[in-house]
Amino acid sequence: MAGIVFLKTGKLGKVRRFYEDRVGMTVWLEQPGIAILKHGNMLIGFHEQPEPDLDGMVTFFYATREEVDVMHARLSNVATSELKENPKYRIYHFFGKDPEGRNIEFQHFLHPVEHSDW
Repeated sequence: MAGIVFLKTGKLGKVRRFYEDRVGMTVWLEQPGIAILKHGNMLIGFHEQPEPDLDGMVTFFYATREEVDVMHARLSNVATSELKENPKYRIYHFFGKDPEGRNIEFQHFLHPVEHSDW
């Protein structure tokens, strides 16, 4: 079984290009006014609507710290924090914003996690 989280977007083309070109997501399925993108086992559907969903946060996680470093370098112009370790949650991460101002996070768990679906 699987699922898709749908978010409304007022800038479907721009948001799609950002997540494809900058974050590295791939198109899983397209429908009229909808782009469903994939990152590992995560599916996010962006649906063209007049008012975007900007609450919450989309978090991408990676198998290594080095992959998070690469994403920070790639997204330095949209990063809103520096790279850091968070001892409370045992993660290495940074935050940023997508083209609509949606909160995004890139992280690596500093403890073992099951990731056979990646």
